[in-house]
Formats: sequence, structure tokens, C-alpha cells
Amino acid sequence: MKNDVNIQQNVIESTDKRDVAEVFRGRMALLLAQKGFNLSRFSQEIGIDRSALSQFLAPGSTRLPRAETLCAIARAFGVSLDWLMGLIANETFDEDIAPMMEIERVTDQSNSQMIAAWHAEAMGYKIRYVPSALPDLLRTEAVRNFEFNAQNLGERESREQQARDQLVYSRRPETDMEVCMPLQRLEQFTQGQGVWSGLSIRLRRQQLEHMITLIDELYPTFRLFLYDEREAYAAPYTLFGPLRAAVYLGDMYLVVNSVEHIRALTIHFDRLIRIARVGPDRVSDRISQQIDALEQA
Repeated sequence: MKNDVNIQQNVIESTDKRDVAEVFRGRMALLLAQKGFNLSRFSQEIGIDRSALSQFLAPGSTRLPRAETLCAIARAFGVSLDWLMGLIANETFDEDIAPMMEIERVTDQSNSQMIAAWHAEAMGYKIRYVPSALPDLLRTEAVRNFEFNAQNLGERESREQQARDQLVYSRRPETDMEVCMPLQRLEQFTQGQGVWSGLSIRLRRQQLEHMITLIDELYPTFRLFLYDEREAYAAPYTLFGPLRAAVYLGDMYLVVNSVEHIRALTIHFDRLIRIARVGPDRVSDRISQQIDALEQA
């Protein structure tokens, strides 16, 4: 197992240690909750001083235990070092260890269930999201039905359930969600272009008004940024804190489980925020301008 620790340490050296420490604290908190142990009982089980354990678990700490302590934790609680250090997302071990990247195919029903499960697992972490169209939780039912008119009923119902789940999630006080969307997509919607060609002005106006209502209600736990897609390109993806990332590919997701790759996507998202032309404090005003443009059309 010490050879495994050496591998982990090499990965950590090439990754932001703060991210690894944050994941480690989260995994330790999960073990404590599952076992029902307090810090004293936990430290006795792994043979470490309670004060040292408290330092490792202190919010914001970048300290990590020594190799022998990590091995003791893994042995005592039947977890892998990969999972403990956040190199994989799933608590599965031995032959079932998840790869650094994998493809998850989804059906109408499993899509919303999978997204809900990923959100639940990432509770307390920041969710960061690049939508494929308008953000799911901000869309009206009429717009969802129009977009998926050519799809079967099961697909539409799955999308509606996913939007409801995300809205419930976003209203929780512990939620922290950021969304980055191109300015051009908002303009295309207003003008009824692309996938929204044929959508009535009345439904477009209702959608824009609905967005303003929810954005104002959910701020600051939900923040929408608008960037110029001429300055950066982004495929649709979601970052579930430091635990995993999911790149949307239609009827499947490319799921990223490794700390290093999640960190790369996080840096990409940070850039979208830096170049954003409209921040969350001004996005409602920008949408109001789009409504004015509709009135003049």
C-alpha cells in the first residue's frame, strides 16, 4: 500500500494541494458520519493523536497526514487511498475502482436520477455549470416543451423533472451555484433564432420575465455570468465541486473523476468568469433590455 501512497503523492505534487486537502476533509467527514464516530473515537481507531486529526480537518487547512496515517485510515475503514485522496469519485474498491474518465450513457429516466444523485453527493460544494442552451432551472415549461417537441414524452418529462430537482436544490441555503452562458445565446433566444425559431414572441417574453424573477429570487446562492463566446468556447459541462465533472454529450456524459482533470476544468470555468461581460449583479438588467428589444420588434 505504501507504493500506492507514493503514486498519490506524485499526483498531489502536480495538483493544487488546497483542492486535495479539501477533498480529503470531505471524505473524512463522510467516514465520520457513516461510522457515527466522534474525533476521539476516530483517532483511537487509526492510532493518531486527536489534536493532530483536528488540525488535518480544520477548515481551510492544507495539511495532509503522513503516508502511514493514510494507510491506517484506509485499512481501518475499508476504503481505497484513491477514494480517500479524491483521485476517484465513487466509493468502490478493488476490481470496481472507477477510472479517471468514463462514459455514462443515460436514458430518459436515468438522466434526471443521475444528475440528482451527483448534486446530492456534492452538497456543500460549489456547483459550476455551462448549459447547452438556457439553464435548465430557469426555463419555463412552455419553452422546454417547444425545445423537445420532436423528442418523445419520456424525454420531455425527464427534462422537466431535472429542472424541478435543480430548482429545489438551488433554493437550499447551503447551495452555491455559478452558471456561465454566452451573451449570444441570450440574444438568439430573444430574436427567436436557432433552436427557438418559431417560438412566439409571447412565450419568449414570458421566458425572459421568468428568468429575471428566479435570478433575483435565488441571488446570491445562484449567480449567472454572461460571456462573449467570441472570446472563449465552452462545451456544456458541470463541475460538482472537487468530486467530479460531467461533460454533456447528448445521450451520454463524459465523467471526469481525477483531481488533476477536474482542476483543469475549474481553471477553464474561472476564465469564463474573468472574461464575463455581464456579472450576476447586472444580468437582470441585461435581460430586461432583451425584453425591451422584443417590444420594439
